[in-house]
Amino acid sequence: MIKAGIVGGTGYAAGELLRILLNHPETEIQFIFSTSKAGEPVASVHRDLLGETDLHFSHELDSDIDVLFLCMGHGNSVEFLDSHPVDDSTRIIDLSRDFRLAPDQTYNDRRFTYGLPELQKEAVKNADNVANPGCFATAIQLALYPLANSSNLNEDVHIHGITGSTGAGSSMRETTHFSWRDSNVSIYKPLRHQHIGEVRQKIEQLDPNFDRELNFIPVRGDFTRGIFISAYTQSDLSAEQARELFKDYYQDSPFVHLSDEPIHLKQAVNTNKDLLHVAKEDGKLLITSIIDNLLKGASGQAVQNMNLMFDLDESAGLYLKPSHF
Repeated sequence: MIKAGIVGGTGYAAGELLRILLNHPETEIQFIFSTSKAGEPVASVHRDLLGETDLHFSHELDSDIDVLFLCMGHGNSVEFLDSHPVDDSTRIIDLSRDFRLAPDQTYNDRRFTYGLPELQKEAVKNADNVANPGCFATAIQLALYPLANSSNLNEDVHIHGITGSTGAGSSMRETTHFSWRDSNVSIYKPLRHQHIGEVRQKIEQLDPNFDRELNFIPVRGDFTRGIFISAYTQSDLSAEQARELFKDYYQDSPFVHLSDEPIHLKQAVNTNKDLLHVAKEDGKLLITSIIDNLLKGASGQAVQNMNLMFDLDESAGLYLKPSHF
């Protein structure tokens, strides 16, 4: 059994991680570290786990673990590791953005591998530490990789992405209140979202000659979870040629599926899937990409990475069912 520890156990992503690991056939949770909730039952925070676990939050770290999941806010992983040294034999999967971008992928003697399996599965298999990708970055990259890999991303890319309220985390702020979010839509960080640097770095890994603009408008949606990406770019490829590129690129990716019909968000919510649809309109390729931001965009992908790192079936513990209503 893989002995797992979780740091920052009270947020939405941590709740989903707990749900997956509690039902994972090859893992055992040793502790859930939280200074603010130490001693309290996990189910007192993650109410959906009532009856699923008797675990309590802990203020102590157990060094006898195989993997440590860091589920903290951006910037806090470095701070935590500075004050809480982790045994060299313990693998780390970090869900923040602290180690995603070069040159910040090395911490002390630890090298963090970017953990998008659809980009570099073999590298993840051989990694001791993984930087889990961002949620928007995951959905956008999966929409663009087959084009970049085949040197068919030659024009500016225009991306529209809408995300649910859980993408902002569990801490309260004006734009996460129900009265503000309900029946409301707004943009934020237009053309300067932090995930675009992450996307560009990995596209250039596939196509070093890529030098076009990635124009991204992120949108706050009036729903709880999920990300809906629509990206378009001028292309000489036909729709069928593009679809064949996507099918070929993702043929060994168990969670990425190309749909012949237009897709909608509920098809992916509560699963670890990325669903894609490719169409051609007026000389432009239109790619739609949808994920659950808390699963394929965070905790589900973290467990997918863990499975690869420990030589398990990539899909172990991740056959989650979508909501149809």
